[in-house]
Amino acid sequence: QVQLVESGGGSVQAGGSLRLSCVASAASAFPYSKYCMGWFRQAPGKEREGVATIGTGVKTYADSVEGRFTISRDNTKNTLYLQMSSLKPEDTAMYYCAAGDWFTLEPSRMSFWGQGTQVTVSS
Repeated sequence: QVQLVESGGGSVQAGGSLRLSCVASAASAFPYSKYCMGWFRQAPGKEREGVATIGTGVKTYADSVEGRFTISRDNTKNTLYLQMSSLKPEDTAMYYCAAGDWFTLEPSRMSFWGQGTQVTVSS
């Protein structure tokens, strides 16, 4: 079982920036570098959607965040990041970190989830 803990959420004005982090851990050693990691978000009344995913040397982004968000990972620290810039009110959501075997933006394909961190963008 893999535990994921997100941090870095908060409230910002439109145009601002935030950096989310997600630390992965497990009761025993696990191959963090081999997992695909992703950021997903869910706004009130909406379905959970993929934001960005990173594998080994590959990344992909949702069209809505392309050019504004950057996903990265530090395998030496078992940590995933999401640098968010030029934030818009429509980016307001609970942001979740997830891990899985699939390189995908499809939430149902991910195996492990964090508890989420709230991002609120005001106009």
